[in-house]
Amino acid sequence: MSLWKRISSHGDCEQRMAAYYEEKGLLDLRLCLAPWIEDRIMSEQITPTSTDQLERVALKFNEDLQQKLLSTRTASDQSLKFRVVELCALIQRTSAVELYTHLRSGLQKELQLVTEKSVAASAGQSMPLNPYNMNNTPMVTGYMDTSDLLAVSNQSCNPSVVQSMAAIHNVQNTGGMVSPALGMAAPKVELFDLKHQIMQSLNEFGQCANALKLLVQNYGYMLNATSSPNAEVAFRSLMDEKASIVNRMRRSFMYYESLHEMVIHELKNWRHQQAQAGNGAPFNEGSLDDIQNCFEMLETFIAHMLAAVKETMRVRLVSEEPELTILLEQVQNAQKNLVCSAFIVDKQPPQVMKTNTRFAASVRWLIGSQLGIHNNPPTVECIIMSEIQSQRFVTRNTQVDNSSLSGQSSGEILNASSTMEFQQSNHLFSASFRNMQLKKIKRAEKKGTESVMDEKFALFFYTTTTVNDFQIRVWTLSLPVVVIVHGNQEPQSWATITWDNAFAEIVRDPFVITDRVTWAQLSVALNIKFGSCTGRSLTIDNLDFLYEKLQREERSEYITWNQFCKEPLPDRSFTFWEWFFAIMKLTKDQMLNMWKAGCIMGFINKAKAHADLLRSSYGIGTFLIRFSDSELGGVSIAYVNPLGEVTMLAPWTARDFQVLNLADRIRDLDVLCWLHPSDRNASPVRRDDAFGDFYSKRQEPEPLVLDPVTGYVKSTLHVHVCSNGDNVSTSGTPHHHGAQENMQLGNDSPQSAVAFSPQSVVPYSPESVDTCYSPPRHEESDSAPIVTFDVIEQILNGVPPNDPVINEISDAIMKSSYRDGDFGMTDFDSMAQFENF
Repeated sequence: MSLWKRISSHGDCEQRMAAYYEEKGLLDLRLCLAPWIEDRIMSEQITPTSTDQLERVALKFNEDLQQKLLSTRTASDQSLKFRVVELCALIQRTSAVELYTHLRSGLQKELQLVTEKSVAASAGQSMPLNPYNMNNTPMVTGYMDTSDLLAVSNQSCNPSVVQSMAAIHNVQNTGGMVSPALGMAAPKVELFDLKHQIMQSLNEFGQCANALKLLVQNYGYMLNATSSPNAEVAFRSLMDEKASIVNRMRRSFMYYESLHEMVIHELKNWRHQQAQAGNGAPFNEGSLDDIQNCFEMLETFIAHMLAAVKETMRVRLVSEEPELTILLEQVQNAQKNLVCSAFIVDKQPPQVMKTNTRFAASVRWLIGSQLGIHNNPPTVECIIMSEIQSQRFVTRNTQVDNSSLSGQSSGEILNASSTMEFQQSNHLFSASFRNMQLKKIKRAEKKGTESVMDEKFALFFYTTTTVNDFQIRVWTLSLPVVVIVHGNQEPQSWATITWDNAFAEIVRDPFVITDRVTWAQLSVALNIKFGSCTGRSLTIDNLDFLYEKLQREERSEYITWNQFCKEPLPDRSFTFWEWFFAIMKLTKDQMLNMWKAGCIMGFINKAKAHADLLRSSYGIGTFLIRFSDSELGGVSIAYVNPLGEVTMLAPWTARDFQVLNLADRIRDLDVLCWLHPSDRNASPVRRDDAFGDFYSKRQEPEPLVLDPVTGYVKSTLHVHVCSNGDNVSTSGTPHHHGAQENMQLGNDSPQSAVAFSPQSVVPYSPESVDTCYSPPRHEESDSAPIVTFDVIEQILNGVPPNDPVINEISDAIMKSSYRDGDFGMTDFDSMAQFENF
């Protein structure tokens, strides 16, 4: 039962609220879209924390409201069409903020009235009947009270917005707690409290059951008694007793409906959090056990009520009792709805599903052993449905027909049936699908720019069982899945799933989703996704960088689906999501621990990196690591070179790191001394202190000779920075080629290369096994002139060409008679000087 229906059941409450809505001419709107307005406002994910944000929320609500009305215009009822046209005109004439705040305040008043009626009916025992948890999502981490909002509002704020916020703030909330979400009187109903309320209602109904026993007993006396002058008095007394019991049962049923709505809302919240968990948000799966406990108590409640209604109908004092007949039908339908709503997917299948790949899922029935279904456990079947087929079952409430479902499948799934099992220890009644495999998929025709990665499917689980001699067919849908056939379809598929998980409303038609969201919403989703994947959340600076990257020429607070994953970034051939996904994958696969340790700044553009490095107090040798803007899944190093200018190395990708990891590459570059901190309040850290834990262990240099078996010489890999004209250089040695190395913004980045370290190739002999790589000392030259010559020759062959220092030494040596053992020492002050070189 919707909130407005509960208000309508009390004449005085309906009259008060009708007058309230008529103040703004919104009564027809409240009546026409009652369930939608309640679900839309009471399940909002964003709590406005400023007047500007309130205005944005109101505008978004106004747009959604108009779309809902326009969709209603397709109805066949002509009078409804004209009514919708009038409502659309009303919306156009009313301020968005005024409309939103008046409706929201009205819902607050309705909740307060229902709570007051609940308190009165339960003789002073408070039993809140609010089935909603305002803003109860894992995305909301904090809030501001309305008084704080009013305090920070300034003269530049829209006066109507401030006035509307003040109106909300000033609403009296007697009988209910004030929610921080704009003063909504919607206290969060904890599951513990909910279970207590169900138990309390059961106990109250127990008193009604006792009265019913007495009624049946008196009725039996009346039937067995002979004619008596007090027969008419006894008959009237029985009529009054029965009428009182029927009224109490009707009131108990109303309580049951309210409690059922609260439990269903808790289940919807759980499923919403389950979807958020698909993006990596925290998720308390264990709360499902508490929700099941509530379902079991409700089943006990409705079963006792059903038995009581049937027993009351046996007390036939008049020929026809339409009220009891209607109540019996309502209770039977309520029990059926309870059983159907308790059938859920507790372990979701992979949301990006590849054909011919095994996967698992499971469904759970939250009624435990209450109805005895576990004694004859049913078999659950599974098929895959398209979005259109899913909408048909949800929006039209199509009944499950097992004989025709096989023909409605959009694909072929192997191992798609499982018998439910009951675990007595924890009352878990579930069916596990451990080895399913999607063999084929039927796709719908694509329109415009649609791709297979945009197409959503869902797994449809269904079964049939018997409850109280009537057959019940139950079904449930999984979260949306995207089906792919190749790994290169994965990034765009995850864009579809990420967007849907983050921004789907709790109540919706499958799988309708907005095509634009605010940056506040998207930033939360991106942070959750990246943080869960890499183990470290994004900073405010990181998010500011992403916001700038998403913007186009016309800056807007809203980010569209096309901006997110369809339109290429300016001057690039890839989209924002492709870039973001590649960075996330690179970080997770190749740099995870370094990212967690805060060694990688990552999200910073060239201009800001250039400016930050030049401002660094540590100057030459200061460096940072940033994600490349031009290379998908690339990471680049920017550093201050010996000339005091900023150099940016060409990006490395995952393929490069498979050869040599990032930490070892940084170790090889001696020009990198101080790591610029990713935290603006921290100081630079010595390179080896920051990356020392991530270096690979390298063996100490050993004499290298030809292996007598393989004939090979071992080699090691080192990184060096290449300048124009360089073929090879000593590892980690900075080059002195002036401005050619300096990185000017917009110019090509200097290349870095992985090169084999120069090694000595020594002819194999017993004497040469212990020969060191370094040049032999002077006193050894007479005893081993041939080896000495080979060593010097290879030193000269292993240096960069056109090096002026090397050329000078080479000329000096070539002029001497080094082949005869003379090293040309006249050109050096000492042999140590030559060896040091």
